[in-house]
Amino acid sequence: MLIKKAQKEDLKEILELQYLAYQSEAKLFGNMDIPPLKQTIEEVYDEFQKGTILKAVDDEGSIIGSVRAYQKNGTVYIGKLMVHPKMQRKGIGTKLLLEIENEFPNQKYELFTSTKSIDNIQLYEKLGYKKYKEEAVSQKLQFVFFQKH
Repeated sequence: MLIKKAQKEDLKEILELQYLAYQSEAKLFGNMDIPPLKQTIEEVYDEFQKGTILKAVDDEGSIIGSVRAYQKNGTVYIGKLMVHPKMQRKGIGTKLLLEIENEFPNQKYELFTSTKSIDNIQLYEKLGYKKYKEEAVSQKLQFVFFQKH
């Protein structure tokens, strides 16, 4: 497995992976109407223009994971960390997260997930992220925000 910067021609495949990877997140809430499942290719192009998108590629060249980040006012905002459902629990998410930090060395990092996403929370805490706030988005959906210095 290799991790490298995504190119513009990778974005459609990354968006397809996103639709697949976020199914389990949507099922946690019994709601398939979550933003990662509604994102358009144009919105992904915008994120590509303003930040960095990394991809994890298997030996056949298929994209099996991805993460995005952008920097604003001294903080690196990390999002859309995803791994193909069949490739989870193999350390790919950890490698992607550490690599995106390497793209923006010695910064303050922020990311968030849902309070129901126990695996994500455990990963972030294992890598030194500290919970600093929770925010209710709806009755069923609450986000927990993490940062790392």
